[in-house]
Amino acid sequence: MALLLACIGLYGLLAYTVAQRTREIGIRMALGAQKQQVLQRLLRDGLQLVGMGLAGGLICAFLLQRVFQSLLFGVEPTDPLTFLLTALVLLVTGLAACYLPAQRAASIDPVEALRYE
Repeated sequence: MALLLACIGLYGLLAYTVAQRTREIGIRMALGAQKQQVLQRLLRDGLQLVGMGLAGGLICAFLLQRVFQSLLFGVEPTDPLTFLLTALVLLVTGLAACYLPAQRAASIDPVEALRYE
């Protein structure tokens, strides 16, 4: 349940962040940026945020493993497979959360993007 809630929150936050940059995308495309360049920039920016969040989360998880040990059932606090799968799911969610809104925003006409707000 916690992973599902984290994925929903991550997707919502990143999708909102990309949607707020629609005007910026329109300006970049009006000045000659290619769709692929815009997508790469948005993905890089979004995945940097996801990477920093994953790094911080993993560090906190390792530091607080003794505190949460009594709350875990059927898994060790330092189970590498759990950490890897959780990080992978959040990374894929972050990638989708950046790519889908960026693809939609980069596909519209720059004039429409500039009129967005």
